[in-house]
Amino acid sequence: MTWAPVLLAAVVVLSPAQTGCAQTGSAHLKARPSAPAGRAAPGLTTLGISAARDAYLYVPGSYRPDHPAPLLVLLHGATQSAELWTRSATLFGLADSMGLVLLMPNSQGRTWDLMMDGFGPDVALLDSALAQVFYRCNIDARHIGLAGFSDGATYALSLGVGNGDLFTSLIAFSPGYLAPSERRGTPGIFIAHGTDDRILPINSASRRIVPVLKQAGYTVVYHEFEGPHTVRPDQLRAALAWFVES
Repeated sequence: MTWAPVLLAAVVVLSPAQTGCAQTGSAHLKARPSAPAGRAAPGLTTLGISAARDAYLYVPGSYRPDHPAPLLVLLHGATQSAELWTRSATLFGLADSMGLVLLMPNSQGRTWDLMMDGFGPDVALLDSALAQVFYRCNIDARHIGLAGFSDGATYALSLGVGNGDLFTSLIAFSPGYLAPSERRGTPGIFIAHGTDDRILPINSASRRIVPVLKQAGYTVVYHEFEGPHTVRPDQLRAALAWFVES
């Protein structure tokens, strides 16, 4: 099977291993924020959308149902799980200080569907998770972000470019490539990548992705740091501050 991007041929940056992937399902998310009908308790809870690999919701203590809050969706890397984020005291401390609602879903397989068989089951799961968040929380439609690390960063960029009518900001920590199926809107983009990354080397990844995004008209904030394949606390702090202020 061959890759067949429809609207973004000029924006696709594929790794050699991905040139055989095909997008077999829809990549468009339908869930949208509205007046919440349910209630959200402060702290970390599961959403109950999957018996095996659920999604987590974190609501900061400062959340008020009468005040729309920014929402950030965080995607884990390959062979990882949402616990990459739920174990991060730094992340929750930043969410509390910035008033961020966090959604941390799990991929259904060892990585996100795009890297396996194309957009499909994980898009549906994320749509269900977002619908639950919008049911429970008063979310600011002007501040909805999609972020990820490694394969999760690749997925955040690729899915986010096609859902710029929902996501106002995209954050990618050490992405591998960019392979959107379509283009909607022009979300702002933050990318951080370590110069000593041995998993997804910066020369074949972010240093190729960033110029293509800029040429396509996206506003990109790009940080290179000395370090390996990781999410550094200072880069996490910078990305979240950028998201809240954008």
